[in-house]
Amino acid sequence: MDKVIIFDTTLRDGEQSPGATMNMKEKIEVAKQLARLGVDVIEAGFPISSPGDFEAVKHIAQNVKGPSIAGLARANKKDIDAAWEAVKYSDKPRIHTFIATSDIHLEYKLRKSREEVLKITEEMVSYAKSLCNDVEFSAEDAGRTDPDYLCQVVEVAIRAGATTVNIPDTVGYTVPDEFGALIKYLKDKVPNINDAIISVHCHNDLGMATANTIAALQNGARQVECTVNGLGERAGNCSLEEIAMILKTRKDKLNLYSTVDTTEIYKASRLVSNLTGMLIQPNKAIVGANAFAHESGIHQDGFLKYRTTYEIMNPQDIGLVQSQLPLGPRSGRHALKSRLEELGYELNEEDLQKAFERFKVLADKKKTITNRDLEYIVADEIRFRSADAEYTLEQVQVSCGNQAIPTATVKLKNAEGEILQDAAIGAGPIDAIYQAVNRIIDVPNDLIEFSVQAITEGIDAMGEVTIRVKAEDGSIYTGNAANVDIIVASTMAYVHALNKLLAKSGILTKTTA
Repeated sequence: MDKVIIFDTTLRDGEQSPGATMNMKEKIEVAKQLARLGVDVIEAGFPISSPGDFEAVKHIAQNVKGPSIAGLARANKKDIDAAWEAVKYSDKPRIHTFIATSDIHLEYKLRKSREEVLKITEEMVSYAKSLCNDVEFSAEDAGRTDPDYLCQVVEVAIRAGATTVNIPDTVGYTVPDEFGALIKYLKDKVPNINDAIISVHCHNDLGMATANTIAALQNGARQVECTVNGLGERAGNCSLEEIAMILKTRKDKLNLYSTVDTTEIYKASRLVSNLTGMLIQPNKAIVGANAFAHESGIHQDGFLKYRTTYEIMNPQDIGLVQSQLPLGPRSGRHALKSRLEELGYELNEEDLQKAFERFKVLADKKKTITNRDLEYIVADEIRFRSADAEYTLEQVQVSCGNQAIPTATVKLKNAEGEILQDAAIGAGPIDAIYQAVNRIIDVPNDLIEFSVQAITEGIDAMGEVTIRVKAEDGSIYTGNAANVDIIVASTMAYVHALNKLLAKSGILTKTTA
């Protein structure tokens, strides 16, 4: 069987999902989990895009071992230099450079001719090759590019030194037989095609990212670019978990394999969801809450008689296991540490102690602590102890009722340790809280989404609040938090979103790393 190279771009394309921005510490946490998952390449970011992204890629290159670490760069020397300066610390660095090739992009975006793009491709791939042995070239919007011209571009890129050529369906426009035929056309028509790996990067605008990716593999592609939970621009990308489990479940049909440790899939999915605030729909393939649930009586009967009648995958294959070690108020640090390691979290002593303190407080309020509870305890600690945590919540108190004016008092602590307090009234308790927070954190924004859901079952379940705010420049920032008190969770989520907004806009009272 042929190996399929898994190229994960959660930290680059995935983070481009509106509101899914992660800070450096969060990115490093995700990168370490991707390494445990066994992906071959981690595209850690777009170094030229911001100083923060450059530093994040550099830190991942320095600290994450195993996968190749790639940095994205447009086809110009400044971008390529930045990418190289960030990834060069990796044991296996990769420069990933790209330029658009479709006529619509050439005419309206680049304002360049086909000949000019061919020349740029040759020069910039050659330049990247002079810095790094592993160079990937992407023909942006390849799915809408004239096939014969695409053949010319790919041939030039390989001749200039590209070891991987990526064929993206950038806008998710193609259908499987069409995209598969394009890959076969390149295999047949490009004379030096066997000197490079063919990669594909499919978007999900028409819901066919995974299907198009499989069609490409069946026609000769051997690298897949994907993201955890299918995150990405617009409707997202091909889902890593879907590709990995298709290769595992249907190896009889595809005769292909990957070296992904599928038992780490669920941990990766939950970590990314928790840190980005991007919720997973219940009916999401592989990792959704209903993926291994059976409600129909007929299905339940068949399943109980013989599991594979209605379940083509084993939930243990993705790491979805029910621990037999219950956690409660009298559980100790060792039991907590063991469970967190099962969930994919490796905490140092300081972080473990803080998580243990949060755990004990929660355990006093709940009868049983679930894995989901623990995930949110750790995710909150990562979020609110990060370099971007300009403000932290000290206290919130509300007064409301059907015969009362909703009033909230909020106390925050800034990065310099100063306690700031204010109060406000509103249409309801949450509106009053947010009005009070806005009086303390004076940064223009519009609340565009507010959602609440119970993480676990029962009246004592933790509630998760996810919000999105829009800054004056149109950027969207997500905040999320969980607590048994939904008022507290709502306040923490709003402060989390504003911390992200402040960090990205540079309006900070401290210097961030």
